[in-house]
Amino acid sequence: MLVIFDVEGVLLNAEYLPVLSQLMGPEKEEEIWRITKQGIRGEINWEEGLRRRVSALKGISLEDATRIAENLEIMPGAKELCSSLKRAGWRMIAVSGGFSIITDRLKGDLGLDKIFCNELIFENGKLVDLKMNVTSDKAAAVMPAIKDWRVNRSDTVVVVDGANDLSLFDIAGYTVGFCPVEKVKERSDAVLEIRDLSLLLNLLEKKFGNAVLASTQ
Repeated sequence: MLVIFDVEGVLLNAEYLPVLSQLMGPEKEEEIWRITKQGIRGEINWEEGLRRRVSALKGISLEDATRIAENLEIMPGAKELCSSLKRAGWRMIAVSGGFSIITDRLKGDLGLDKIFCNELIFENGKLVDLKMNVTSDKAAAVMPAIKDWRVNRSDTVVVVDGANDLSLFDIAGYTVGFCPVEKVKERSDAVLEIRDLSLLLNLLEKKFGNAVLASTQ
């Protein structure tokens, strides 16, 4: 069994770039939030929106960017969920349009098997650009690992919140919208509206039975 998570808004209870933009004042924060929400809702090209946001934040220090990244809250219930699934033998992937600066710690904190993400580029301690490894076609990023592990679509669960995650639905047998935007809600097999990932265990028990129950014994 395999579960694939989005990161910001799912494994992390925050959106990194809007929080980072607070360092540059309320007008910049408003600008970054506006672009972020448009991308999550699928109203603009996601890749273009990401580049615009990073460009608007050029010059922020690596020290500040790291400090804020390390203090983003892990989603309530995420540690309980992931430790339970790990005990039951599930594999876990995180795939993010965000950055390694926020995802690196999740491998240890949550026991994830693989993380796919983008990278912020700093020169002389200042933000200058990004390296885009993950596009809005997040399925393309994770498919090599799925093929390598030989996981069937019917044994794959996807948990996401934004419209830029929807390509993952094409490779999953069970899709969960976690506090999702409307486009995701309409296409999800199940929806969780409370920001507590441990509630996913009940949904997975109903769907997969013994494959999850082993984790609670």
